Amino acid sequence: MPAFLKFTRRLAVLPPLLLLAGCDMVVMAPSGDIAAQQRDLIVISTILMLLIIVPVIFLTLLFAWRYRRSNMDATYDPEWHHSTALEVVIWSAPLAIIIALGAVTWISTHKLDPYRPLDRLDIARSIPADTKPLTVEVVALDWKWLFFYPDQGIATVNELAAPVDVPIDFKITASSVMNSFYIPALAGQIYAMPGMQTRLHAVINRPGEYEGFSANYSGDGFSHMRFKFHGVDQQDFDAWVARVKSQGTALNRDAYLKLEKPSAREPVRYFATAEAGLYEAILNMCATPGKMCMHEMMHIDAMGGAGKESAENRERLEYDSRHATGEEAPAATIQAAGAPARSEEQPQGTNEPMQHDMPGMGGHEGHSMPGMHEGGDPAPAQLRN
Repeated sequence: MPAFLKFTRRLAVLPPLLLLAGCDMVVMAPSGDIAAQQRDLIVISTILMLLIIVPVIFLTLLFAWRYRRSNMDATYDPEWHHSTALEVVIWSAPLAIIIALGAVTWISTHKLDPYRPLDRLDIARSIPADTKPLTVEVVALDWKWLFFYPDQGIATVNELAAPVDVPIDFKITASSVMNSFYIPALAGQIYAMPGMQTRLHAVINRPGEYEGFSANYSGDGFSHMRFKFHGVDQQDFDAWVARVKSQGTALNRDAYLKLEKPSAREPVRYFATAEAGLYEAILNMCATPGKMCMHEMMHIDAMGGAGKESAENRERLEYDSRHATGEEAPAATIQAAGAPARSEEQPQGTNEPMQHDMPGMGGHEGHSMPGMHEGGDPAPAQLRN
């Protein structure tokens, strides 16, 4: 009977092991140098913490066993209350670990800053002097991903490709609610927010097909907001660009406004051409005709405002209901309980205008807003005099 119990106990261990076998360990076995450095940071931090945790657990079990009630050989000293040597060990060891963790965190925070251009391809190779980074402009839509390749003049939906060992410069924004751009094999996640632009520099070191997705809940279609990232050699990347140009259609303002409407499970789409300045219009929240661009509003504010003449800008600054077309759509703002969005509850004309500078209100270090570092269109008519 005891042998049978031992056998059943061993079998009980198998189900958890089978569950672990299905885990995707891409975070701990990435294919990009930035993700690899982030993996190393996780490993180093875990080891440093285990230097304290393991001895504490071991000593807890040892003391519980040694000083159990039935052990009459254990030393009994009811008058003992202090040991200087023990106090030094108890306090100095955690202090040393905290100092080490602080140093590692401080160095890694600056070295792995997503806004910082890459200084190497991997641990053994620096970036050649004549290497030109691949620029990709990312837009998080409801609920799909739109990628612009400005140097190649193309755009894609839910498919991304990049050459191996070529630095990638991502410029990231969103059309409506906040999302999070994440390719675990390439680099850590970074947020995509409307009216703001975040940056990410990364490189893929091994060819393959990798999973990309949104890591921030954004509504009904969030679960299917996924895309494929292809790491390929330069020849295959050129062939992929040629295929997009041969099979794709044109992406202009009208096509974008249709694409922008909330939809889930979107298939891969190719656009052979993309209208010039479309990404900047999306970033400035003025892709819809008649809307004022953020850099225009910021210019008006910088000039001290437009006085009474600014009243005509009210409708041009309203964005709450830009998806409303008379037909109910599964917008990300509709609550799970089924209650309508606040913009639908208020009577027409009572909504307060959603000013352009609201997405950046409070100041988020590292996030850039349109007009802060790039030139924009001329000021509106009331400021051209």
